[in-house]
Amino acid sequence: MLLHSLFDLLAVLVGALVYVRLPMPAGVPVPLRLDPLYPLALAAGALAGAYLFGTLNAWLSGAAGIGRSIEGALAGAILAIEALKRRRGIIGSTGLRFAAPMAAAIAVGRIGCFLAGLQDMTHGTPTGLPWGHDFGDGIARHPVQLYESAAMATFLVAFIFLLRRRHPLAVKAGFHLFVGVYAGQRFVWEFLKPYGTVLGPFNLFHLLSIALVIYAVLFARKELQRA
Repeated sequence: MLLHSLFDLLAVLVGALVYVRLPMPAGVPVPLRLDPLYPLALAAGALAGAYLFGTLNAWLSGAAGIGRSIEGALAGAILAIEALKRRRGIIGSTGLRFAAPMAAAIAVGRIGCFLAGLQDMTHGTPTGLPWGHDFGDGIARHPVQLYESAAMATFLVAFIFLLRRRHPLAVKAGFHLFVGVYAGQRFVWEFLKPYGTVLGPFNLFHLLSIALVIYAVLFARKELQRA
């Protein structure tokens, strides 16, 4: 758990570094300055979502205790910020500055999940593939944490490439692009996890991923159509 905590800290530091150092196009708002309640809503939503979805998924999978979830934190933060924006009359996307930092943080943080082993409950199902990893119980499993880390690292490189070339998809709808890609790849990896299902072959995070993809597509389309 100590190693996992160290990687969590490293993920935060890397994300913060990307946030500070990555140049943004002119006119992109600084979200934490938009409204005095923005940081509070962001933190409260992320915290509530992380523990709500993480614990619920653990319960549905037959595990006791309190769980946390990155995807749950993302969903909770989105709900809180969209509610605040609606109440305060804030128009347009405010999350572009978070896209690259979050991708970087997840890419690093998932390595910590991998090193945490079975205890972290983020491991994959058994596999006969040559890269299957034994997390300590003698069974080779999909290292889904590394799959997700690689997917987010790839997205980060592609996103920075598009952003530097001022591609409209990155400049206008960069945050929603991140959400859609994250949720899409997460949907795929969930088939390789031993979580309890809630609807057919789908577990809780399958359904949450679908909801986030729909959100991303609808809001990205709105931003791209905005003058």
